[in-house]
Amino acid sequence: MNIARIDLNLLVYLDVLLRERNVTKSAAHLGITQPAMSNGLRRLRELLDDPLLVRTSDGMTPTERALELQPQIRDVLANIERAVEPQSTFDPSTATRVVRIMASDYAESTLIPGLLSRLAIEAPNITLDVLTPSDVSLEDVEQGRVDMLLNRFDEMPESFHQSTVWRDDFSCLLSIDNPLNKNFNLDNYLSGRHVWVSKTGMGASVGMNPQDSQRLGWVDEALKTLGKERRITVFTRHYLVAALLSQQADLIATLPSQLVRLQINNPLVRMHKPPFSIPSFELKMAWSPLLQHNPYHQWIRRLVVEIGGELSEYSPNE
Repeated sequence: MNIARIDLNLLVYLDVLLRERNVTKSAAHLGITQPAMSNGLRRLRELLDDPLLVRTSDGMTPTERALELQPQIRDVLANIERAVEPQSTFDPSTATRVVRIMASDYAESTLIPGLLSRLAIEAPNITLDVLTPSDVSLEDVEQGRVDMLLNRFDEMPESFHQSTVWRDDFSCLLSIDNPLNKNFNLDNYLSGRHVWVSKTGMGASVGMNPQDSQRLGWVDEALKTLGKERRITVFTRHYLVAALLSQQADLIATLPSQLVRLQINNPLVRMHKPPFSIPSFELKMAWSPLLQHNPYHQWIRRLVVEIGGELSEYSPNE
């Protein structure tokens, strides 16, 4: 196929069609008429000798060929946008913009305060808009409508860029009145009542069940390797709520250490190293390939990594 015969606008059409999977919505997104979008799809089918999108009971469904092309088309368009983007420097001291960050409750509680403090000094006219995982879709991130994700991720689209902010371990919080403080060993840990906190991801989740061991996460998986299980009394999706609940005399909260360090001056709780080994995990930052070479975005990413490095130097178990 001669590259000179290809209308690059068709690649833009295809990129939008594979995201929207709807001709009318794709036309509206591009600001063209529905017939023009339909004509573009017809030309793409002829060019690639594939139907690309097939109408099924679930709507317009991409073919196998279309799914193979999708990440390649996204990379091509990202490279073109980067090539034609004017090169400019970014001055944070004079910048006026909104930085939109999707952050889990864990990341928001631990990292965002430090980020806000640095912004107040280095970029006083920048505003933070912190979104929850259920507020954001992967498409929002892919299109650069959200600057970055801060969370623990099991999976992420291959086209996204990622960086580790820090590696964290776990600590336990108990009320100062909890009798287990006197001898915090594994048997006493298992005898207590426990608060469980979810590892939040993209989108809304469904309810939990104490018997659903495969979904309970790192702490319970570590106990399972020992042939043990804990008695979970309450499930919550908020780490700070779990820390608050640990102030009750008979509850134990096993939480990421960076979160526990926020309670360092709380006279109502005591901190302990878990009486068994729990694998550590990484807090990740992820962003769209469209923003990879943007000077502003490079600056905010460096700032997040710097703050993460400063915070990770301290552990409440030391």
